[in-house]
Amino acid sequence: MASAIGSNHLLFLVLQLLSVISLFHSSYAARKLASLVQDQPLLLQYHNGPLLSGPISLNLIWYGKFNPSQRAIVTDFLASVISSPSKSQNNPSVASWWQTTEKYYSQSNAKTPSLSLGKQILDESCSLGKSLKSSQIMRLAAKGPQKNAINIVLTASDVAVEGFCMSRCGTHGSSPRGAQAKKKGRFAYIWVGNSETQCPGQCAWPFHQPIYGPQVPPLVAPNNDVGLDGMIVNIASLLAGTVTNPFGNGYFQGPKDAPLEAASACPGIYGKGSYPGYAGELLVDSSTGASYNAHGVNGRKYLLPALFDLSTSSCSTLV
Repeated sequence: MASAIGSNHLLFLVLQLLSVISLFHSSYAARKLASLVQDQPLLLQYHNGPLLSGPISLNLIWYGKFNPSQRAIVTDFLASVISSPSKSQNNPSVASWWQTTEKYYSQSNAKTPSLSLGKQILDESCSLGKSLKSSQIMRLAAKGPQKNAINIVLTASDVAVEGFCMSRCGTHGSSPRGAQAKKKGRFAYIWVGNSETQCPGQCAWPFHQPIYGPQVPPLVAPNNDVGLDGMIVNIASLLAGTVTNPFGNGYFQGPKDAPLEAASACPGIYGKGSYPGYAGELLVDSSTGASYNAHGVNGRKYLLPALFDLSTSSCSTLV
């Protein structure tokens, strides 16, 4: 079973235009629009399903060409997620951002997962071609370890994926373990595409001007790579959704096939005072002019989406 989530950026364009744009499921966009107009309270409900717990490895499947510096942006982000908030990171930190997900576990009486960096698989020759269907994304995800794992498929800027840019910037879901698995079950996966040359206005906002809505100047990307910094936003959003709703029966609001989850419930919000077309009050690097809201390991800076805080029933930002 795969649960596709429309990108925060695509959904944010819906809010900007106050019109219904299909984001993988048209009911998703329409429902968000109605919520905005009617100012309905948001509450993510727990549907009594299992959350990811215990030791979980984060495995990367790189599909297409990514240079070493691009791969380091992602691996440093994941290393920042699993790092202690008090070690190797200034405040506000990626690790403190991730701590918001722990509240979902305390309310469900589940044990928080112990994340670690796992394997990296490079498929630079694009073994399945450069035009992929959703089923092929699951095939790529299955190349990674399938026990106690989240397998993250990242597609390069010249790889087309079914629905990419038109309806989504990434997905997360689960798939049955392969026949070689000793124990039956499902493994969780994430897919995110590099939108730099295909649709940066949709999937890399606010580092690129949006296709629709207010045409304010884009923010400077903190790692000087619009495509990869945009991918980080979507990886972060989907990673939070994966651990809190891995199999479609965890924490979410709305229909199961088009859920609002920990991050997708807070589209376009990165700092306090945000509104359509404005990401909010952010930190700015004095030397580069880049905007960010989180420090990571190795001196990294990242822009991360707001997460829905169960304790306050509101979207929580780092700055």
